[in-house]
Amino acid sequence: MSDFYITPEHDRHDTVGQDLVAMCANDVLVSGAEPFVFLDYYATGALDVDVAERVIRGVARGCEMAGCSLAGGETAEMPGFYADGEYDLAGFCVGVVEREELVTGAAIEVGDVLVGLASSGPHSNGYSLVRRILDDRGASDAGLIEDLLAPTRIYVQAVRAVTPRIRGMCHITGGGFVENVPRMLGERSDLAADIDLDAWQRPDVFHFLQQAGNVAEQEMLRTFNLGIGFILCVASQDATQVVAEAQRAGETATRIGTVVAAGASVPPGHLLLG
Repeated sequence: MSDFYITPEHDRHDTVGQDLVAMCANDVLVSGAEPFVFLDYYATGALDVDVAERVIRGVARGCEMAGCSLAGGETAEMPGFYADGEYDLAGFCVGVVEREELVTGAAIEVGDVLVGLASSGPHSNGYSLVRRILDDRGASDAGLIEDLLAPTRIYVQAVRAVTPRIRGMCHITGGGFVENVPRMLGERSDLAADIDLDAWQRPDVFHFLQQAGNVAEQEMLRTFNLGIGFILCVASQDATQVVAEAQRAGETATRIGTVVAAGASVPPGHLLLG
């Protein structure tokens, strides 16, 4: 969760807690599980009650959005271990799912449709590169900072609404599309994901980062979510309804690709992963 290092500089302690919950809860969702309980750990050199309260308030808000209980946690004061104003924040989430309802990717077939759920920005990944770009170029645009630090979306409500129709899922986190999409296919080495990179409008913040940092497209695909935070794999006949139900749950959902045979040829502007 590397956005943490930018958050204090811009006094955004109230959103980093939601980011923490989102990263854990969305990861739990991928297996078909429902987030059940969350615990946090907050450590600092000298406790600033106002900052800590804002951070934990964000954690509580994230848990409410994810539909899980904030069962407890720990606050540790360690003088001399942290610089002034620094703190560590960590957490973990336990999910529950019936064994027969686990989503493993085993049911995925050629012709299945990939539905992308929009992100709110970079979410909580790629900020080592973001910080380097900002250090080199600066960031005087308040709108850019808002885009960079927009809280990570929590996809629980939308995903739970369509879980019975889902054959595979992936949360686009560290490693971007390149590392996360193949995990959705599980052990299906005979399959690949054909993603149409023009199927959605890439948010301006990613265009800025690519241009300002002179970042190659392949590195962008390996580092950022590029506007898609979560991907659902569903049967082609279910795709229209899944998109509609995800949108009713408050997400922006778009068909972004299909499942094809491994090694298939894809048109220019498409990304083949598997």
